[in-house]
Amino acid sequence: MKATLFHTHGGPEVLEYADFPTPEPKPGEALIRLRAAALNRVDIWVRNGWPGLKLEYPHIPGADGAGEIAGLGDGVTDWNVGDRVVINSNLGCGRCDFCLAGQDNLCRNWHLLGETLRGTYCEYIALPLRQLFKLPAGFDYHAAAAAALVYHTAWHSLVTRAGLKAGETVLVVGASGGVNTASIQIAKYFGAQVIVIGANAEKLSLAESLGADLLVDRSKEEDWSKAVFKATDRRGVDIVVDNVGTTFPLSMRALRKGGRLLTVGNTGGPKFEIDNRFIFGKHLSIIGSTMGTLKDFAEVMSLVTANRLRVPLDRTFPLKDAAAAQSRLEKGEQLGKITLDIP
Repeated sequence: MKATLFHTHGGPEVLEYADFPTPEPKPGEALIRLRAAALNRVDIWVRNGWPGLKLEYPHIPGADGAGEIAGLGDGVTDWNVGDRVVINSNLGCGRCDFCLAGQDNLCRNWHLLGETLRGTYCEYIALPLRQLFKLPAGFDYHAAAAAALVYHTAWHSLVTRAGLKAGETVLVVGASGGVNTASIQIAKYFGAQVIVIGANAEKLSLAESLGADLLVDRSKEEDWSKAVFKATDRRGVDIVVDNVGTTFPLSMRALRKGGRLLTVGNTGGPKFEIDNRFIFGKHLSIIGSTMGTLKDFAEVMSLVTANRLRVPLDRTFPLKDAAAAQSRLEKGEQLGKITLDIP
């Protein structure tokens, strides 16, 4: 099969379009012929590398993918060759105490496709059947792939972990990233008011098209927590979705007493200072999570494929041009999700 892969860490230039052996499905697995893959920030972080990351080379990036079943391993009865599917890249072992309790994102032997295991920048991938969600006829493979990781992550954070309720006010720090655009949609679906902090008018326009109620341009409002506080009649917001990290001090100021700060990442850097007085003085909760459970995936993808949640798409690149696609993501030029076409 064809795949985009790398043999060493570095910039986009380390990515190669090359031949790689087609995997064979094991018992209980399916072989998926991928038609689309979607990019995520983790693709760039893995390509760049970090201390302690151990990969089997050559490594194939990519967490998200969608296509159809091309083969089945022994013992599979409820699936058929030709079934259209999207991949859940959050891989639990299915056997440990966490997995058996339905908390597979806490698995003792947890993996993420494209991070610790070879991923979806390729024509074929073999996975356990529990990692697949059936797509309805005609649903776009690119939209399915683009939704999978980010909607899964946002749903687990907002709904499962934070218990989002109708009538609450949600502040999203960032207007165009995958988890942020998913969070806007999910919050609106639950009947929340949504405030979005964005870097420029173009990105805020995307947030507005997804249903954001109030837009704050951080290039004009450096201390955007004041703008948020005024907009809420000095009450503050119930929830902040902050996956930047370095913006935590402003997020804490924007929260009401008893508010929740949600985080699933740190695009601004992993280490920063916070003022602990905001946490105990305002009775704040900081809620972290990674990905979501099998149940979460089924719930949110049911809404996506029923067109109850819309997936904003940016540009599509051929698989062989994955380096150019990653460069666009790395520069922050995208408005919505970038996908790869796998012909």
